[in-house]
Amino acid sequence: MDLHLKNLFARFHEQFGSGPGLGPGSGTCIMKVEGVAPPLIKSLYRTAAALYRTDPWKRLRPGHLFGVKVGKDSEWSIKKQPFPCVQFIGGDGGDLALYMFRSEIDAQKSIKSRETVRVPNMEILRVTFEQECLMFPSHKRMIKSLALEVSGADRFPVFDVVVCTLNGDLKFRDPRLEDLRFSYAVMRAMALVHPLLEEIKEAGPRWTQLVSFDPFIETVDVQWPAEMAKIHDLVAVTVSYPPGQAYEDRVISSAGSTPTKYVEPPREDGFNDGTTYSNGGLVRQCTACERELHGEHSICCSRCRAIMYCSGNCQRQHWKESHKHVCGLYKAMMEREEELAMKIFLFPCSVDQPCKWLESLELHQKGMWRRKCSCYSNSPFGLLPNRAGLWDSWGGLEDNEYPHDAPFSSYIREGISSPILLSGWSEYYNLRSLPLSSPVADILSHPLTLYYIVTTLCISSKNRLLSGKEVIVHYLGPEIELDWMPAFAEVGHLLNGLGNIQIIMVGIEVPAGLSGTTSGIGSRVRVNIVRGVYQEEVTYLPSPHVVVALNSGLDSYPSWGGALDSVKSLGIPTFFTEQSELACANGKQVLRTAGLHITHPVTPNPFRSPVRNFGLSSNLPSYSNGFVLGVST
Repeated sequence: MDLHLKNLFARFHEQFGSGPGLGPGSGTCIMKVEGVAPPLIKSLYRTAAALYRTDPWKRLRPGHLFGVKVGKDSEWSIKKQPFPCVQFIGGDGGDLALYMFRSEIDAQKSIKSRETVRVPNMEILRVTFEQECLMFPSHKRMIKSLALEVSGADRFPVFDVVVCTLNGDLKFRDPRLEDLRFSYAVMRAMALVHPLLEEIKEAGPRWTQLVSFDPFIETVDVQWPAEMAKIHDLVAVTVSYPPGQAYEDRVISSAGSTPTKYVEPPREDGFNDGTTYSNGGLVRQCTACERELHGEHSICCSRCRAIMYCSGNCQRQHWKESHKHVCGLYKAMMEREEELAMKIFLFPCSVDQPCKWLESLELHQKGMWRRKCSCYSNSPFGLLPNRAGLWDSWGGLEDNEYPHDAPFSSYIREGISSPILLSGWSEYYNLRSLPLSSPVADILSHPLTLYYIVTTLCISSKNRLLSGKEVIVHYLGPEIELDWMPAFAEVGHLLNGLGNIQIIMVGIEVPAGLSGTTSGIGSRVRVNIVRGVYQEEVTYLPSPHVVVALNSGLDSYPSWGGALDSVKSLGIPTFFTEQSELACANGKQVLRTAGLHITHPVTPNPFRSPVRNFGLSSNLPSYSNGFVLGVST
């Protein structure tokens, strides 16, 4: 009897909810919506399944409200965003759903700890994930006839619009085509963005289950499926947490991805000329007057700690001219120092003077490490004299401190060899049995970032490799990599006996004597080297499956203009890495100016170099291949 009651009670909860939410989906059916065809329904269900797989309910509760803006207000029939506030229901019981509100005020009024308040005249666009066995017959027939994608093990989304009447009753209606377009864009954007939220540790009282997050704003480009596209194929979707979080017009962060925090302009007496920053003897440069800063100490902004000055006068002048507009952004970037630092390693991971750093590791002017300082800057890339042998290439490291040119023969799953999918340095070092005192991650960041892009970020290239096919990579702007070919052999070993990669390196720094050469790095990786600018050479190259540019410096090289035009015309997944978040913010501006849409938001690269670099006048966290972003992905 007890078991029977338990099962009955569980079924009641599934059908009618046991917490926040307005109950299960209604009997509405989107097949009845005018203008909705089967391909559109399939796209909606695929997108809902993709959102479900990211499990936003693991961290998000009804108290977490998001602002959303899909395209321009003028593109919607009511000339404003139809449902600009979003909430996830189900993290602490009740319905499992995505709610979209007409306003933040409505959303705030509806929030209660154990239920959703029925606010009179409140209208909500809902995507409710329900078990198929509890759905209306019309939904079941639609799912079966169209072979719609399931969310999770046994759930399917139900789209409807619910209106709360004055007496607290609920009325349901079919969503309009415009509502479904809005739902599609929101689901696509939220699936990309919500994992980027940064938790604030110990921010709230211990008894609360509500996780606190840093303020956040991100814009991603969502591609409309053919059946939803109108004038444009893509739409920019901005997601902010909390709602109302906005880019400051004068700040380049409109293209950035950092959780944006702004500070009020300080009083004149708020400057502290005594604020100093130990630079360890590194020659720095004043941000305002570009004067060299010698000695042990330099003044830095006491609020963001990111910018260096020679005096309080320069600090005050620079604040008035420009720094007050970006100080909050820089402060947010500096607050990520701890997160970005890779503390697992046992060698020095901070470089202010490369030669001294290499000397401390007994690697100065040895093997591939010669490209880590300026001592060989007069030698063309790719032409460093090199003795035979991998031991010499790695600078004479101990035998157990560098990856040997050997396959992962023992890495076989279920009796089948397949590419090894890695999540970060710890997993790689364990796989290769390397000690964490080995600094090889600093050089391996280039080949392993390439491998990570091809096998993890780019789904199409990953599928080709898993099918045993070849992936062609256009690798733009190679420089120091031309002297690191022995390190790229590791890519072939990680493929683990399945698939091939052809890397075509194209750049103006390629020496004429190397142009046109082909290097076979192992049996599964081939490197072709081409001298020239990409936009002029691309028509003569094999069509790529993915384009990669590491440490791209999008805002630093004017030649990117023509190359980006070629990238746009190709329409191929393209990934860029930058050393700092500031470079990413500037780079996104460059990409948007070129008409490219960021479809993979800026995220820290798990295979960034663990070695932090310092700029002449900036303390912002900077790492080789520090962050990755993508277009046409």
